[in-house]
Amino acid sequence: MTLKVINSPFSEKQVKLLNELLPHLTHEQKIWLNGYLSAPNAAVEVTVDEKEQEKPLESKTITATVLYGSQTGNSQSLAEKFSQQLKENQVDVTISSLADFPTKNLKKIDHLIIITSTHGDGEPPDNAIPFYDFLHSKRAPKLDHLQYAVLALGDSSYEYFCKAGADIDEQLKKLGASPLIERADCDLDFHDDAQNWFTQLQQELLKSSVKTDSVQNVSTKMEPSSAYDRQNPFQAKVLEKINLNMDGSNKETYHLELSIEGSGLAFEPGDSLGIYPKNNLALVTQLLNALNFEKDTQVKFDGKTESLLSTLWNRAEMTVLSKPLLQKITNFTESERLAELLANDGWKDYVIGRDLLDVVEDFAPFTWTAQQFVELLRKIPPRLYSIASSYEANPDEVHLTIGRVQYDSYDRTRFGVCSNSIAEEIEIGDTLPVFVQHNPNFKLPEDPQTPIILIGAGTGVAPFRSFIEQREEIEAKGDAWLFFGDQHFVTDFLYQIEWQRWLKEGYLTKMNVAFSRDTEQKVYVQHRLKENAAEVYKWIEKGAVIYVCGDEKTMAHDVDVTLQEILAEQGGQSAEEAAKALKTLQQQKRYQRDVY
Repeated sequence: MTLKVINSPFSEKQVKLLNELLPHLTHEQKIWLNGYLSAPNAAVEVTVDEKEQEKPLESKTITATVLYGSQTGNSQSLAEKFSQQLKENQVDVTISSLADFPTKNLKKIDHLIIITSTHGDGEPPDNAIPFYDFLHSKRAPKLDHLQYAVLALGDSSYEYFCKAGADIDEQLKKLGASPLIERADCDLDFHDDAQNWFTQLQQELLKSSVKTDSVQNVSTKMEPSSAYDRQNPFQAKVLEKINLNMDGSNKETYHLELSIEGSGLAFEPGDSLGIYPKNNLALVTQLLNALNFEKDTQVKFDGKTESLLSTLWNRAEMTVLSKPLLQKITNFTESERLAELLANDGWKDYVIGRDLLDVVEDFAPFTWTAQQFVELLRKIPPRLYSIASSYEANPDEVHLTIGRVQYDSYDRTRFGVCSNSIAEEIEIGDTLPVFVQHNPNFKLPEDPQTPIILIGAGTGVAPFRSFIEQREEIEAKGDAWLFFGDQHFVTDFLYQIEWQRWLKEGYLTKMNVAFSRDTEQKVYVQHRLKENAAEVYKWIEKGAVIYVCGDEKTMAHDVDVTLQEILAEQGGQSAEEAAKALKTLQQQKRYQRDVY
């Protein structure tokens, strides 16, 4: 393969001695070479136009600011990987969370790259709130000089899919900034879409570093940090499986211990473990019967050809309905009811407590083939569980606390995909495909003597077990106060013996519990916080870090309101001042939440 290269920055001598000269190439030569040689397995023979080589390329240093808004760590992980790629291509990169970025610097930068997730009902993640609010305030400056790009992460099963990223993108445009490339909205399986977006972005950035258009096909391969990750999960063997709830409980909460020996996986307290689940086989069989498709029909899904049964059982999502999915299905049904539900927002009520089998039964007949049907579905996403153990204390193991989800709806029992499989099918000796999801936004203080306040209900107590186990392992006895809630003291006091032992040994300083069904009037963790308002405030005043883990819409929301009330009452502040004070604690990483 012989290629003629136009506008080469190399002399003939350099072409002949390219391999020897690589360490000594100039900045513009490195950029040129990186783009040209990115084509895999290319056999390159360079022909130089002698007249052109007399006109070396002029270049300028490219600077870029990369900011991330991240609740669980995905956005931060992508930001760090992409920043490293840019640095390797001689881009001067500054990276930080949106919370740590001085908004006054917006006037001083030329290239802004924002990667953010969306949380809750279309809200920005906690560490993006200050930037988001500033951008939408009257104080936001004109940004006519700014070029930017936005990568939005989200979950298409939620109504406000990628809304935080879309809002930031729209507001930057309103302020006069110009997009380098169009925003990309990524679903839970974000890896490929994010990489494609970054490939385009890096090419646009590097093109502006030279006057010619010689930078093409920039290599942006994202190298995994270890052999096992989200794209290549480790098969972890189940070592232990214990139901933590006593007889008579309304719940099933499983303590799972998995072996990660030989995997190279490592984690810190506050990180999560992702598990790729399988759909319930009985539900898959019911769906196939309703579709009237043969289970052995071959279909192609996510680049792999296999039977329809295998695809639905192992790889396609069936239990979560979303507006985009229903919109796609309308193209294959003669039923007018589905279109009406979408037109008047009736779909919002319809999807509650229903799954794909309901849709097939409710809106038949359909005109699709088996291949067309599976093309409507997205890959089954991994389920993330807060790790309940310390890596230092158990280096070859990872412990989880998983509550079984099961309820009746529309004359059928519904199950949580992963939790039901854990409860019903997984036994000691079986394996589960797992990966570590790092969460840098939910971490113990660097100083182990810093006081910590831990607030969790039910399985939300899992990361706090890892926190205290870690402190025990390093023999750190800084003040630690646990607020834990569940239904009944006798049947639902998760890890009770361990908490009591840590209290006795001094690794846990105080513990307040709330068992909502043991009293005539329901009592929750926020009530225990309020009862101890004066002392909670004293802990905050002496530098305590507050951690909250659990359901966002109920427990975490109520705790947030209670903390604001405590700050207002005990600190003599107005409601507005207290709300601002709590946001300040978030910015200082002294109020961290792992909510879902």
